[in-house]
Amino acid sequence: MMSSVVMPPLTNGHTNGKLENSLNGYKKNGYVNHECTESVSLRHAAPFSTDPMALAERDSCHYGRIPRAAALAGTAGRKVRVYSDGIYDMFHQGHARQLQQAKTVFPNVYLIVGVCSDQLTHSRKGRTVMTEDERYEAVRHCRYVDEVVRDAPWEYDEEFLEKHKIDFLAHDDIPYTTEDCEDTYAMIKAKDMFVATQRTEGVSTSDIVARIVRDYDIYVRRNLARGYSAKELNVSFLNEKKFRLQNKMDELKDKGKKVMTNIGEKRVDILTKWEEKSRELIDAFLLLFGPDGRLSNIWESSKGRLMQALSQPPSPRGSPPPSENGDHSPLYRSSVSPPPAKARRREPDWETHADASGSECSGDATTPATRQLTDLTDDGSDSDDDYQDSSPYL
Repeated sequence: MMSSVVMPPLTNGHTNGKLENSLNGYKKNGYVNHECTESVSLRHAAPFSTDPMALAERDSCHYGRIPRAAALAGTAGRKVRVYSDGIYDMFHQGHARQLQQAKTVFPNVYLIVGVCSDQLTHSRKGRTVMTEDERYEAVRHCRYVDEVVRDAPWEYDEEFLEKHKIDFLAHDDIPYTTEDCEDTYAMIKAKDMFVATQRTEGVSTSDIVARIVRDYDIYVRRNLARGYSAKELNVSFLNEKKFRLQNKMDELKDKGKKVMTNIGEKRVDILTKWEEKSRELIDAFLLLFGPDGRLSNIWESSKGRLMQALSQPPSPRGSPPPSENGDHSPLYRSSVSPPPAKARRREPDWETHADASGSECSGDATTPATRQLTDLTDDGSDSDDDYQDSSPYL
């Protein structure tokens, strides 16, 4: 059988209507329902003041303002209706903690939260980041809220308090001035209906906006990387290219860091592989460009052919003088190819007729013309067939 957990009752930390010190924890200044019943706000979003659930809760309340002492003692016969209001732009933990304080200011609190509209907020305080509908939804999904009043007023009057049957109003104690009065909560304080809450230091909507403005480039680059267009971000064409280039540079830096990390872990293997690769490269280089390399052999083999092609042919040699017996030198014959044989000369007809007539006069005598022709044709060789021309151009 499982044992039930009994939570001890926690006391209120108020003194003269104000909370003690700072509200840094729920257990110090808050209340816990002794019955430990599950709140409706944990199961459903808080209704708007015009929803049937909120109207039924309001109608069931027999309104008569509960005195502060009865509210603190928890002796009131119904829930204490506490009202808190604000802009709640960019809903953050400071807003949630303020609503927590308002919810736990008395035992058995029904917390009503008013949210101002865009028109009223822009005219009184300035432009908001979130729209009024977004701010309504953010507040009604806070677990401390029981009801949300849309288009809440900037100043209060008795009619508004009676319409929503408000017993107390919770807000920080900083005076809010307007053109008509120095403190909008003056009337509430005069009726002893004001409950002061404390702000969370270092957290506000203005601080968050200041961070975004300060780091504008970073957030623009972030959204561009996530698929937003330059038009959606109201960024010019040049700025878009600049931001995208910066994103690429950051990616390269991250990759470089990862590579350096991997190198640090595997530097021994990398150095070993690098040494092997360097040796292969050196061997390949020497094989091509070394003294016994392929390129050197190709150059040596082609250099002789190139020089032979570029050099001039040798000049022709002159004819050597004939030997004593009329023949050319054997050495010259061996080095120079013999010329073609010289055709035998045909004797003229007049020589034949002269020989015939001379024979008749003197049997063996020769005429002067015949002797002259014989001298011209006789060069000392045995016959015309043995004659060789020594000219190298034939």
